[in-house]
Amino acid sequence: MMKKNTQKGRVSPLAVILIALLGLWLLYDPYGRVNRENAEPRAITARGNLADDEQNAIEIFKSTSSSVVFITSKALRRNLFSLNAIEIPQGTGSGIVWDDSGRIVTNFHVISDANSIQVTMADQSKWQATLVGIAPDKDLAVLQIEAPPELLHPISIGDAQTLLVGQKVFAIGNPFGLDQTMTSGIISALGREIKAVTGRVIRGVIQTDAAINPGNSGGPLLDSAGRLIGINTAIFSPSGSYAGIGFAVPVEEVNEVIPQLIKEGRLIKPGLGVSLADIRISKQLGLDGLIIVDVEENSGAAEAGLRPTRQYGGEILLGDVIQRVDGEEVRNLNGLRDILERHAIGDVVPVMILRDDLEMELMVKLSALN
Repeated sequence: MMKKNTQKGRVSPLAVILIALLGLWLLYDPYGRVNRENAEPRAITARGNLADDEQNAIEIFKSTSSSVVFITSKALRRNLFSLNAIEIPQGTGSGIVWDDSGRIVTNFHVISDANSIQVTMADQSKWQATLVGIAPDKDLAVLQIEAPPELLHPISIGDAQTLLVGQKVFAIGNPFGLDQTMTSGIISALGREIKAVTGRVIRGVIQTDAAINPGNSGGPLLDSAGRLIGINTAIFSPSGSYAGIGFAVPVEEVNEVIPQLIKEGRLIKPGLGVSLADIRISKQLGLDGLIIVDVEENSGAAEAGLRPTRQYGGEILLGDVIQRVDGEEVRNLNGLRDILERHAIGDVVPVMILRDDLEMELMVKLSALN
């Protein structure tokens, strides 16, 4: 005889539990107890007038953002497989419209390694730029674009000499490639010193806590009147991103350098008219100061009688050793340049030299460096 299947028709305990839970859920119906009446959008509460400082910030952005541009630098690289030369993005930054002739001011480090440069205006139109001039020691550069006059809105120039710590400032730029970003803060210090990419010191720098990030470089720092008071140039941060301290080249420096870059393509600096040996040579010989290697003809140094290093047969006669200029001790070449840059071409400065173990002071007329 065959046995009957006693399992047929039985419901498993798990199924019973699931059915019971489903029934309880249907009986409870959590959504059924929700009040679904009056499901309408709420009325908007009137805000009232904007605060004065808010309105001021809005007006500054409206009036100046069209003067700020986005700069993309590209470098030529050879394709690994095809060996063809291709352009790749090298870096980005910001800049300002300097005048209605299409000149754009930015940082030197933004475009330093570029083979081609593209400028994007506030209306998102893109223009190929040519390099007009550079001042690496000041971290400034001038570009030229052929944009129509209606797109060129030169930024208003302000005054950095009257700034006070605590004064409100604004920075506009393109941090991380984000178009037309504005941040605000205060001047946290004045008269700071930072190093340019050349290692030279930029003096009189403005320090601010307005957020400045990669991509802000070359953009404007503005006062509460919307005037340019500096060109944002660097941040102080171990990570490379904003950490509470940013720096800007003061507008007086910018306003002095940019016209020279437009006219000459470079910064014309005052000099003595001499070539100098590295300070390490002086130290090896136990001398304090810079040894004159050569004196330019018809220079202020030649007129004053400064002596270069000379060679007679196999004997080398050291030239004069510059020890002090304008009363300041000369410790290295950068130090000498810093002293001279406080003067203008044509100024006459006292130069203390060491000649044949004797100190003497000569008056030297400064001439333009070649």
